[in-house]
Order: sequence, then structure tokens, then C-alpha cells
Amino acid sequence: MKRVSIGGQAVLEGVMMKGPDSYALAVRKPDKEIEVKTTEYKSLGERYKVLTIPILRGVVNFIESLYIGMKTLMDSSEYMLEEEEGVKTDSQNIETNNKESEKKSSGDTFYMVGTLIVTLAITIGIFMLLPAFIANFLHKVTDSEMVVNLAEGILRLLIFMGYVVCISFMKDIKRTFMYHGAEHKTINCMEAGDDLTVANVQKHTRFHRRCGTSFVFIVMFISIAVFMFVKTDTLLLRLVSRILLVPVIAGISYEFIRYAGLHDNFISRFLSAPGLWVQRLTTKEPDDDMVEVAIRSVEGVVDWHEYTECVRNNSFE
Repeated sequence: MKRVSIGGQAVLEGVMMKGPDSYALAVRKPDKEIEVKTTEYKSLGERYKVLTIPILRGVVNFIESLYIGMKTLMDSSEYMLEEEEGVKTDSQNIETNNKESEKKSSGDTFYMVGTLIVTLAITIGIFMLLPAFIANFLHKVTDSEMVVNLAEGILRLLIFMGYVVCISFMKDIKRTFMYHGAEHKTINCMEAGDDLTVANVQKHTRFHRRCGTSFVFIVMFISIAVFMFVKTDTLLLRLVSRILLVPVIAGISYEFIRYAGLHDNFISRFLSAPGLWVQRLTTKEPDDDMVEVAIRSVEGVVDWHEYTECVRNNSFE
């Protein structure tokens, strides 16, 4: 068996896990049953080797992760709605449901692409353009472009941290953060070579170096370093430069996260430290039911029995 890196995401009352050639969504429905849906998926990097070039692969991975993340998040919400509305599944309406599913699937791609574009636009607007716009007013009191750019970076960090703190008070988000912890614990358990039982998983830490939270936090730091050396004469050029450099920053940040996830040394620990600290806010200790959901999600993408055996015997190909 080859060594693989499992990634995941917490969704509404569930966990999504992404393996090398598929991703699985496991959701705890209101009737307490666990629904698991596995989807085959071949990444763009596997289809087009040119997209595996360092930096570029980070941009591709970021977009793919956003797409899969939003899709599974929407799918998990549908499970909740179906149960709450008491959707019928008797033989009389099976044909009607199938037709509706066909119509829905035909518009899914367009809808998801549109949602992705809107989400990216809002994210860039709030976390990239807004800090740049506000910091630009400092030009009235200083001629130092470096000072203005540094203030912009600090403001960006404050906006991000404020956002995380605010949403952490929401009831549904708190439960999602608990599922986030279950996701990390399960991956850590498997990567340590321990069998995926609820008891074993609960022994492991809820923090993980390859977490998306760490990626976002590193993006904030990389943006400070990159923008410190970008000088613009007008506000318009300043805002345009922020948009154009987003892919570059995302690509560089991915390489940092990838390095930290593959190595255990002073540099990797140093790079991981800020993201692991933020995970104290974005992950919470899960209950046993949540861990069970995370385990079922892993089982949808990889044979963990064989994987943990390979970890214990160091027998990967």
C-alpha cells in the first residue's frame, strides 16, 4: 500500500474525508443514523501533470478544496432538510424523485461554479481588499509604503481573528468545530498507526498541521511578506495588485503547509505553530458519536486496517 495523505472538512452534523481517488461524506441524520456517500474524484493534477508544478499546484489544490468543501457542505444541509421536512420515499413517488434528481444534477455544476465565484469574491473583498482600502488612509500621515503595508497585514489578521471569534459563539458553528476536532483526531489516530476505534481516536490531539485553518493563517503571514515589497502609486493599483497576487500567495502558502505536513523538524514546527494556535478556536473536543461519524467517513476512502498495519510495520511501497 502507498502512503497517502487524508484531508478532511467538518460539515453540518458530519465529516468529509478526501482520499487519493475519492471523497466521502458521513452525516449523522436527525434519526441518529449515519449516512455515508462516497464520490469518485480524480484531481486536476492527476489529469494534467503540468498542474503539479510547485506554487501552481497550490492554487489548483486550493480551488479544488473549495469546490469539494462547498459541495459537501451543501449536501450535508440537504440531509438535514430532508429529515426535517419528512421527505417521502414510498414506491409511489420514487419515479418522481428520480426525475427531480436528474434535473437537479444537470444544474449542479453551474450552480457550484457560481457559488464558488461569489464565495471567492466575498472572501477576497473582506480579507484582501478591505484591509488594503483602510490602510491606504495612512498615506495621509506617513510616506512609508512599508509602514502602510505592515498596517494592512496586521489589520487583515485582526479581521480574520475577529471573524473566527464571532462565529465561534454560534450554536451550529460550535458543533461544527467539534466535528472539526473529530476529523483531526481520526486522521492523527490513523497516521499514528492506531486502529480506528472511538476509544483510540479520543486519545489523540485535535490539532493537525495540514489543517485548512493553518493554511488560511499562513496566507495572512505570507501576504504581509509579499505586499511589503509591492509599491503602488494609487489606491486602484493597490487593490488590483492584491487581487492579482492572491494565486501567488495561495501557492506559496500551500508549499509551506505541505512541507510542514511532511517533515518534523524545527522549521516545520515553527511554521505550524501559528496555525495550531488558531485551531484552539476552530476545533473543540468531540463526543463519541461525532468520532464515530469521522471514522465512517475515513472508511469511505481508504482501508484503514491495511494503512495502520503499514504504519506499524513501516511497509509502505
